[in-house]
Formats: sequence, C-alpha cells, structure tokens
Amino acid sequence: MTSNGNGNGSTGGTETGGVTGTKDKDYNLIWYVENCLANALRLETYIQDAERADDAEVAELFRKAQADSRKGAELGKQLLRARMGG
Repeated sequence: MTSNGNGNGSTGGTETGGVTGTKDKDYNLIWYVENCLANALRLETYIQDAERADDAEVAELFRKAQADSRKGAELGKQLLRARMGG
C-alpha cells in the first residue's frame, strides 16, 4: 500500500517496503486476506440479525456475500503461501 503522505493510504507515494519492511504487493495481499476474513465474520452478525427479523431474502444475500469473502480469503492465502515459501 503506497501512501502520498496524507496518512490515508492512497496510492501515489514512493513507499516500497522501506518503512514497513514488507513490499507493497505483499502488504496489500496480507491486507486483502485480513479484510476478507473480517468481512466474513461481520457478515455472520448480519446473517443472524436478518434471521432474527425473519428476513430470509436478506439472510441469503449476506450468506452469498460471506461465501465470496471466504473465497477471496482462501485465494489470497494460496497466493501468500506460494510467495512466502510455505
């Protein structure tokens, strides 16, 4: 994740791992996996909320989104394993 110095993580700067010790592409991949997993956990709460409200349609939407988040995390983990030698 490159930064333009304004602290919001937007692209445009020159950080390539000198500060963090992690190359941008690797950091971005780690960030992606973490956010996919966090999203899957968050969606579990949303699914339960929809089920409590007897809204099967919304619960199903959140289940599909959760499955997509899990899939994204798994794909990202595969890439990390391949790149980190494990």
